[in-house]
Amino acid sequence: MTATSTLIWFRRDLRLSDHPALDAAVKRGGPVIPVFLHDEGVKMLRTAPAWRLGLGVGHLARSLEDKGSRLILRRGRGVDLIPKLVEETGAGAVYWMRAYDPVSVDRDRDVKAALKEAGIEAESFPGHLMFEPWTVETKTGGFYKVYTPFWRAVKDREVAEPLGTPSSLPAPDRWPESDALEDWHLGADMDRGAEVVRPYVQLGESAAQARLGAFMSSKVERYDGARDIPATDGTSNLSENLSVGEITPRQCWHAGLRALEDGKAGAQTFLQELVWREFAYHLMWHTPRLLYDNWREEWDAFPWNEDERLKEVIAWKRARTGIPFVDAALREMYVTGRMHNRGRMIVASYLCKHLMCHWKIGMEWFEDCLIDWDPASNSMGWQWSAGSGPDATPYFRVFNPETQLDRFDKSRDYVRRWIAEGQDNPPREALSYFDAIPRSWVMSPDDAYPDPIVEASEGRKRALEAYENRDF
Repeated sequence: MTATSTLIWFRRDLRLSDHPALDAAVKRGGPVIPVFLHDEGVKMLRTAPAWRLGLGVGHLARSLEDKGSRLILRRGRGVDLIPKLVEETGAGAVYWMRAYDPVSVDRDRDVKAALKEAGIEAESFPGHLMFEPWTVETKTGGFYKVYTPFWRAVKDREVAEPLGTPSSLPAPDRWPESDALEDWHLGADMDRGAEVVRPYVQLGESAAQARLGAFMSSKVERYDGARDIPATDGTSNLSENLSVGEITPRQCWHAGLRALEDGKAGAQTFLQELVWREFAYHLMWHTPRLLYDNWREEWDAFPWNEDERLKEVIAWKRARTGIPFVDAALREMYVTGRMHNRGRMIVASYLCKHLMCHWKIGMEWFEDCLIDWDPASNSMGWQWSAGSGPDATPYFRVFNPETQLDRFDKSRDYVRRWIAEGQDNPPREALSYFDAIPRSWVMSPDDAYPDPIVEASEGRKRALEAYENRDF
């Protein structure tokens, strides 16, 4: 008997290699019908992540066409559309890669229940993570709340070798109808910023693999120190591709292991950073409030400012705080869609501690602006910086953005690259900021650079006083 079709439901796994669900569909036999839905998960995406996802979906569609296949696009709720597509195609199975955020978990549970009630095989596969969150437990059976013991628990675990790319994808006799990607307008809110950010995007799994290869061949050896210098291209930049699944963590893990075996010491730190991402997902799975509320509930009583209309918040968003490290990092984000990790810590610390603003303001702003936005990593990073999260920086530690600049950008190369004001001949990247921002901000490179809205020493003093008087 000829096998029935299998629907492959793509989400944040925009690749053909190392794709367990796709591999299982091909092995099952019969036609394979790739599907992507503009569903509740996509609907909730904000500006830059939605735009970047749209680029990735378009690239995946072209990759499938090169294999003689297609990507079917539909808009609506997963629990409505997947059973409808099964009925249209006569598919006997639906496979997909697991997601771990609460919205996706609820969606997938409802879809799986509807399919099984109809007698359709429904199976989810791991692959967005190396270690499923429920498989990593403390000796007492609970989940880990601190990174270091989590790292020790997983660092020697076997991680399966990545799967290859299917040589062919059997097509059905008749394809179901599909939406046109451009009709979804996923990039509409980017406005003129799309043209500025697009040259910095490395799109698709081939570009991601090239990024990984270049990093392992020339940069990973010095990664431990170079990753802290924002003016140096010392990181992998793979967060963009990992966020939409154009590369897998186990592909990165095995490349890191090979580099470590070759004597490249920085690979150890790279592996630890991959596990930091796993740790963020581990915590999001076990404590979903990480995404929307203080992980440490005692911080609920802390008097953070939550008014985004505050002039200091507006200045922060516009990268006009008068603190060069903060402004340079924010401008890097508006031009490239990413921000150096050292910059993220300084930007977050300044907002939450010097300006005494709630971490949610910053988290949601990053969710608007980052093309490498990731729900677990973004929320955990902000709560880490604010002191309200798991494994957080001590609440009394306040990064001094001036001494941090002296330490990590002593020559001011990073600041000059991104801040045009005050330079006679500013570089292209610094000028691009003014092309990327909303016209309503009415800003020009000829403007005078502002004085600090809150001096580093003043902000630190104010933060420490607030912490001393806290009610918890």
